[in-house]
Amino acid sequence: MESYKIIKKPLLTEKSYSGIQAKVYSFVVDKRATKTEIKKAVEELFGVKVEKVNTMIVKGQTKVQNTKAGRSVGKTSDFKKAIVTLTKDSKSIAYFESLS
Repeated sequence: MESYKIIKKPLLTEKSYSGIQAKVYSFVVDKRATKTEIKKAVEELFGVKVEKVNTMIVKGQTKVQNTKAGRSVGKTSDFKKAIVTLTKDSKSIAYFESLS
């Protein structure tokens, strides 16, 4: 699988902003990607050294919508989240540095 298909987008939340100073970054990744594939993809795309990768499946939320026609219930899709920690001697990712 190609690197740009493994890393879908950065995950920007309040908690992920606090990890930027410690070189800890969050990404939404492909559900089929393994930790080693994610590590290689981040190193290739951003030119950094990855120390460790933690992954988790985030379950979708149930959404209820009230309309004139009645009540409808839906669900957002599940996704896989990767939390990537860089080594101390690695450079930081420029995209995240511009946000903090």
